[in-house]
Amino acid sequence: MDPTGLIVLAVVALLVIVIAVKSVLVVPQAQAAVIERLGRFRTVASPGLNFLMPFLDRVRARIDLREQVVSFPPQPVITQDNLTVSIDTVVYFQVTDSRSAVYEISNYIVGVEQLTTTTLRNVVGGMSLEETLTSRDQINTQLRGVLDQETGRWGIRVARVELKAIDPPPSIQDSMEKQMRADREKRAMILNAEGQREAAIKTAEGQKQSQILAAEGSKQAAILGAEADRQSSILRAQGERASRYLQAQGQAKAIEKVFAAVKRGKPTPELLAYQYLQTLPQMAQGDANKVWVVPSDFGKSLEGFARMLGAPGEDGVFRYEPPQEEPPSARPEDEEESVQSWFDVSTNPEVAEAVRAAEAVARKEVPGPASIGGTTPGALTGDVGALGEPGALAQPPASGQPPAVRPEQQRQEPEQNG
Repeated sequence: MDPTGLIVLAVVALLVIVIAVKSVLVVPQAQAAVIERLGRFRTVASPGLNFLMPFLDRVRARIDLREQVVSFPPQPVITQDNLTVSIDTVVYFQVTDSRSAVYEISNYIVGVEQLTTTTLRNVVGGMSLEETLTSRDQINTQLRGVLDQETGRWGIRVARVELKAIDPPPSIQDSMEKQMRADREKRAMILNAEGQREAAIKTAEGQKQSQILAAEGSKQAAILGAEADRQSSILRAQGERASRYLQAQGQAKAIEKVFAAVKRGKPTPELLAYQYLQTLPQMAQGDANKVWVVPSDFGKSLEGFARMLGAPGEDGVFRYEPPQEEPPSARPEDEEESVQSWFDVSTNPEVAEAVRAAEAVARKEVPGPASIGGTTPGALTGDVGALGEPGALAQPPASGQPPAVRPEQQRQEPEQNG
């Protein structure tokens, strides 16, 4: 084959390849390509496979359609109170119109940066330093509103604007640190004072409650003490009343037994005179008794008294003859019922047991003269002279023991036996 023909064929093949390459455009996802034909805007190629006119169409610019984050360097801004602060900003924006982003502004990133700086100075210039430091959200909102409005004709939508840092001058930072330290100390003192106040209030309330409880406890103790004293006084009075009643019963029984023994003994005038003389010293022991006079014919008086009341015995001696009387009857039932309530100590079993034991002793029959060994009727009559002694018969004999015999009675027995 002719070499010239080969060269021409190779050139044609190469031209075909170049035309094929120039006529195909692949746009990645989340991007857009601005296509021009002969220097004029033709279309915006969407992501995917696109066909171009070779040597007539060209790609003017490729635009990233994703949301972009641009951090701008710190910018000095003067506040309303003439203090210079350094502010770092971050802008989040997205290209919504690729044609406007290419043909309306030469560099939309630089435009967004400069617009952010000027808008920030306008916004912060109307605020004081304290407001600037405490109004980040307000500054962000104002910046976003102004930037979104101004960049809309560039085909850009501003999503949000954030202030990364607001740095006041070093002198202001020192003053702010001192102020914050003072504020913290102030708040600490206030909190400490409030804590002490709350603690004092709680302590006072606790003392109040403690005093109230103590007063209530004292009140209850006083009430219980008074009730205990009242019950003790009542029980003591009831016990004394029952004791006196039992003593009276014992004395009555003893007197009945003594008088019965005296009557059965049939005393002579000499025995009466002897017992009378034994009683005189006891009668003289009284504080009101100063002088006692015994008549010389006292024996004749007693003999006449015996003749009037007695009858002559086998030895010619007049002895007292008591009238035939019926023995004393037992206590009526109504009296038992009337005093039965005196011994009601059901609230205290120990007291009830003691009262029952005392009743058993009181109701026990006193032994007669025949049951007392070695005691003659004349000796029993010796108790007649002792009736005048207070309390001589008030104490009944213990259970199971015979009554004690006084020395006068022991001396009287040999005389009578003689």
